[in-house]
Amino acid sequence: MPVVTCWERVQRQTARLYGPTVDWWSMSSVREEAVDGVGLFVDGPNVLREEFDVDLDDIRIAAADAGRLATIRLYVDEHATPGLIQAAEARGFEVIVTSGDVDVKLAVDAARFAVEGRGDTIAIASRDTDFKPVLEVANNCGLRTLAIAPGSHGRSDALRNAATESVTLTDDDTSE
Repeated sequence: MPVVTCWERVQRQTARLYGPTVDWWSMSSVREEAVDGVGLFVDGPNVLREEFDVDLDDIRIAAADAGRLATIRLYVDEHATPGLIQAAEARGFEVIVTSGDVDVKLAVDAARFAVEGRGDTIAIASRDTDFKPVLEVANNCGLRTLAIAPGSHGRSDALRNAATESVTLTDDDTSE
């Protein structure tokens, strides 16, 4: 039996309300099986700070504990150093450089991952409450959600409460 993605549910509801005015099937693919995997989305400017002493390996390990990593992205602004970009790419991250605030691009990409059913888990590493709606969208699509905080000082209670699971990275790499 085919798995119905969140996007397909939206398409069907829209067609019921407005009629078949849009060719939805050409805009998305139909999956025959559920897709396993974790989409990891890292808010670089909010997580990779001296005050937290967290590195990309800590974040990657925390997300990998939730399952196979399907998408691994680090979002940075134009002020990111070439050394950071090179280190992230060496660790398997796709680096997304934005010309300003990374929040919008990260939020759109993570929400798209959820509604298109590209995996079964979304992990967001941030301390920014702005990503709470993304976790809510993923939850509504039936995905498992993981909020990764850089430390107890940098933890967002709103993200932690919106996610189905949360991890707080510490200096000893222990999580809660």
